Amino acid sequence: MSEHYISYFKPPFGLLLLESTEDVLLRVQWVKNQDIPETETRPILDETKKQLQEYFDGKRETFDLSFNARGTAFQKKVWKVLRQIPYGEIKSYKDIAEAINNPTAPRAVGRANNKNPLNIIIPCHRVIATSGLLTGYAGGVEIKRKLLALERHYLRNFAARDE
Repeated sequence: MSEHYISYFKPPFGLLLLESTEDVLLRVQWVKNQDIPETETRPILDETKKQLQEYFDGKRETFDLSFNARGTAFQKKVWKVLRQIPYGEIKSYKDIAEAINNPTAPRAVGRANNKNPLNIIIPCHRVIATSGLLTGYAGGVEIKRKLLALERHYLRNFAARDE
């Protein structure tokens, strides 16, 4: 059995726990702000921190990391569709259910989102209720709101530079 390594990343809001094996990312999870314990360093954890920092600085829209998102076949199907949602855009749980050819499963899609082990990397924050409401998110609805605002802010800045 391979060892697991833990590190933390402090974005502009919240705190993320990072877990990996020697070379594969396993988890990016929001945790309550606390004193950050000593953390371990591995190339995959360092690269994850680098790419997360670029994301929060508005310099990265997608992630290029070796990861293993453990879940059921249904969850993996949902997470694959989530990775296809473009930066700065949103989809509804119903949209995702339709994309996986299971249009009666928006609630199951919501449960799969809730089990996403790689927050931000697999962008479950880009999924909202059909009504437009920001519903549950592992880091809390306020962090979800901030992530969406961050992406939209940088999209506007990119558009302004192109004009």
